[in-house]
Amino acid sequence: MNYRELAVQAVEAKKKAYAKYSNFHVGAALLTKSGKVYEGANIENSSYSLTICAERTAAFSAILHGEKDFEAIAIAGDSESFTPPCGACRQVLLELCGENLDVVLVDPNSNIKTFKLKELIPFSFSEENLNK
Repeated sequence: MNYRELAVQAVEAKKKAYAKYSNFHVGAALLTKSGKVYEGANIENSSYSLTICAERTAAFSAILHGEKDFEAIAIAGDSESFTPPCGACRQVLLELCGENLDVVLVDPNSNIKTFKLKELIPFSFSEENLNK
């Protein structure tokens, strides 16, 4: 699957968001190395701290289904530009998908920018810090 196709899936996933409070919709499509895609959308709650982001929804679903090897995640949001993952999502993606995950950002005009996760979360905290 190419990253443009993955971006389209993220835009489609965005339509499934439950963003009753912020009205800011985010969709994510997480591609495994075997070619399977797991979608995610942000799901809000009136107790805001219980809200979950699209990226974590996709990652947790993939892990729940036994996936362990990931290639890329595409993210589409409601902003007028690119919507990068928040800090919490960066940390979760680092732990579950690895620092070499390609992060594909999609803007409203279907333009894409691709980064390695390690570019978005340099000098990160990981399990190595716990083992010292």
